[in-house]
Amino acid sequence: MNSSTIGQLTSTSPRCEGAEPRRRLAGSVVARACVSRGDRDEMYRLLRRYFCGTDRRRFEADLQEKEAVILLRDAESGQLQGFTTFMRIAASIDRQEIVAFFSGDTIVDREYWGETLLSRTWSQTVFAEAERIGAQRPGVKAYWFLICSGYRTWRFLPVFFREFYPNPDESTPPHMQRVLDTLATTKFGDQYVAATGVVRLRGATPLRRGVADVTSERLRDPHVAFFKRMNPGHTRGDELACITEISRHNLTRAGQRMVSSPL
Repeated sequence: MNSSTIGQLTSTSPRCEGAEPRRRLAGSVVARACVSRGDRDEMYRLLRRYFCGTDRRRFEADLQEKEAVILLRDAESGQLQGFTTFMRIAASIDRQEIVAFFSGDTIVDREYWGETLLSRTWSQTVFAEAERIGAQRPGVKAYWFLICSGYRTWRFLPVFFREFYPNPDESTPPHMQRVLDTLATTKFGDQYVAATGVVRLRGATPLRRGVADVTSERLRDPHVAFFKRMNPGHTRGDELACITEISRHNLTRAGQRMVSSPL
């Protein structure tokens, strides 16, 4: 991530009417190399609370390859309550130069579910970087590449983006399938099963029970039902590989608000 972007965004979630001060969050974008040992300890603590099978070695190795981290802290206590990591992957596909922003470990403490600060900070950071790249290298296309073992992450796509894949309403266009397959294979090698679009990680770390269970009530949401159909092994940690273009014309109204709302 370009150093001009990292560290620029520091924000606090707005106080909602009647909300308790302890539920407010402050967010910051930090270069991975600048994440302190204390913050890494807290990040790992959050992961262990919500994911099974993780260990410190794996967490540190995953973090080491990333470029930046968004940290969320309780605005009153300063305690870490959430984070996401991300990196870039460059490729040339069908003679088209692309850059993909890949989201790694992501978690927000349950007490702060419903806060939008992580989404707003991530989107504004990544869109600013994608637009900087586009200005310096016209013709380069930018994508968000993510893998989902839980429906909560998956639902960011239909809420904020107009076109994304896989999509319940249309087949993935051949070029977009090549983009997705190339990125997934580059990142995960033979752990990516192209025939199903699922990453089956060796040593998977599934969500703990009660975190994002796909209940009969949840299945009434057609997007959740689609996610389960596309990723039937999500409870054992299988990850659905997904792609969407990072461009303003690809944003829904909710996505436009997310990218443009003050931090």
